Amino acid sequence: MDEKLKMHTEDLVQKNVDVIAELFPDCITEYTDEDNVPHRSIDFDALKRRLSGAAVPDGKERYVFTWPGKSESLRNAFAPISKAVRPCVSDSVDFQSTRNVYIEGDNLDALKLLRETYLGKVDMIYIDPPYNTGSDFVYNDKFSISEEDYSQVSGDYDEYGLRLQVNTGSNGRYHTTWLNMIYPRLVLARDFLSDKGAIFISIDDNEQANLKHICDEVFGETNFVTTFTWAAGRKNDSKLVSVSHEYILCYVKSMDHLRQNAVKWREKKQGLEDIYKKYDQLRKKYGSDNKAVEKELNAWYKSLDPSNPATNHKHYNKVDSRGIFFAADISWPGGGGPKYEVLHPVTGKPIRIPSRGWLYTESRLKELIDDDRVLFGADENSVPCVKSYLREHEFSAPYSVFYKDGRASTKRLRELMGADVFQNPKDEEIIQSLIQFCTDDDSIVMDFFSGSASTAHAVFLQNISDGGRRSFIMVQVPEPLENLKGSSEASKKIYDNAVKLLGNKPHNVSEIGKERIRRAGSSLSSSQSTLDRSRPDLGFRVFKIDSSNMNDVYYDPQSVTKDILQLSADNIKSDRTPEDLLFQVMLELGAELSSKIEILTIGGKKVFDVDDGFITACFDKDVDNSLVEHIAKREPVFAVFRDSSMASDAVAINYSEIFKTFSPSTTTKVL
Repeated sequence: MDEKLKMHTEDLVQKNVDVIAELFPDCITEYTDEDNVPHRSIDFDALKRRLSGAAVPDGKERYVFTWPGKSESLRNAFAPISKAVRPCVSDSVDFQSTRNVYIEGDNLDALKLLRETYLGKVDMIYIDPPYNTGSDFVYNDKFSISEEDYSQVSGDYDEYGLRLQVNTGSNGRYHTTWLNMIYPRLVLARDFLSDKGAIFISIDDNEQANLKHICDEVFGETNFVTTFTWAAGRKNDSKLVSVSHEYILCYVKSMDHLRQNAVKWREKKQGLEDIYKKYDQLRKKYGSDNKAVEKELNAWYKSLDPSNPATNHKHYNKVDSRGIFFAADISWPGGGGPKYEVLHPVTGKPIRIPSRGWLYTESRLKELIDDDRVLFGADENSVPCVKSYLREHEFSAPYSVFYKDGRASTKRLRELMGADVFQNPKDEEIIQSLIQFCTDDDSIVMDFFSGSASTAHAVFLQNISDGGRRSFIMVQVPEPLENLKGSSEASKKIYDNAVKLLGNKPHNVSEIGKERIRRAGSSLSSSQSTLDRSRPDLGFRVFKIDSSNMNDVYYDPQSVTKDILQLSADNIKSDRTPEDLLFQVMLELGAELSSKIEILTIGGKKVFDVDDGFITACFDKDVDNSLVEHIAKREPVFAVFRDSSMASDAVAINYSEIFKTFSPSTTTKVL
């Protein structure tokens, strides 16, 4: 039979060894493990000699950011796992047609499972990891370190085993726990980013400095864009300073790629819809009376609260038949512009020439005047202005500092869910603005600390705003809500509300996130804003990370006794469905979890067609020559069967020959 599928993630350490072997075969050696199995490894002394010109000499100081457990956490990122994502149709919305994915499980496992399939395909990652407030983390990759172990590896003991200083390890261990959690996840996350991709990470003062060091290492200092500062509103619970801000660190995959392709980030200015709405009301009220519209528009600007984003555009305070504009300077910046005679359209006399010269050439200025885009004064004694229309300047480079009341997102989520069910949800409108300026209309957006699923909601909002087809991948560990229940009355109330909302469903964060996506999709689907566009994708496929679909015998047949083999009908666990097998196969062969899947019945057997022939799979038993031939004639890229599927030895023998005859280009796999 053909090559077996691995049914586990890549061993990235071994993959790196293979890369070095290609470059420096003389630096590869072998060792045998405790079972006397040979393995290829790197001879670091030989590699050092080959790279001696670029290596740091022994004993020389060098810049490095490190902490106890860093090496182990990196190995944790690269270690293979034998797990699977199992579809959960009952939790999903529009499972067959949606391109959105929600994964319930540990995000380190999810990143490993998705890595090969989504390598370089994600245009934006936004994450809001746990801020290091001293709370225990729920992730189970054993990144925590005891005080005793920390002291041993951090050098707090002398050569006689005596502590050098009292309690010096506790604060370092406090940071170490968080660093060992976030580091392997960021290492893997970088591989998902496309060449134009960007990652945004929310953080507060506790770990901002350390996170910046890690990101400089993982993504490269040259790929640092900025640290956005979000002023979320004043707090009155501080002893010295009212800390009212947090940060969003931003890195890109390749700054060189963005420069070479002249990529610019632009976001739509906030508050424009309110201005346009007011303008339309005034036009209905005053008709073509521009002066009346202009007067009341300026009065409206003055009546706004200073925090209203529309006030940022109050200089757009004039109107004509085209719309709202402001009178912009028409002179050459810095001086030295062309000087020529321009006649006033009413008096016919030459108007005053700007001391710095005109901004435009004579022919271009004439075009603007003929198109009524120049605003003249009452007579020739005043310098005219050029009309800068609001609708022609709706986008600008995003600011690194912005204000948005942090209570607004809590209020919107409360209205959507019917009660406060989640503490401090991230603002979906802020995430939407990030999506707007750094993605295309068909980009993949990922959030592997999904929480209340604000990022999924933001993708919905942006797709409705511009008619895009962006899709999302959300990952959230099913953290029990009990873990988040604080001692305050407000926290207890939120917990009680969440439990009531979920009812008989598991009381965990994932269920809150999924319910939020369902409600957001339902609300947006029925809203007026979707009527003028084709129906957006407001569904999502739910998957849950579980142990591998395969029995232990699949991975290590030598260690399984004959008695166990006799008890097992084949190498697949008895509780797994064909759909479970399909999605594990899809990830291994590079098909996205959102791929189109058609279920066919051929010769009484269930056959899956993934992405119009990319994968054709049948996991039923008693597969005969007729079915194999039928599938071969479809000429899929990959054809997959179970090892035990063939009805007889004769079918197993003919299997490969049938594909050679009807579809020699098909790669056949078994599990």
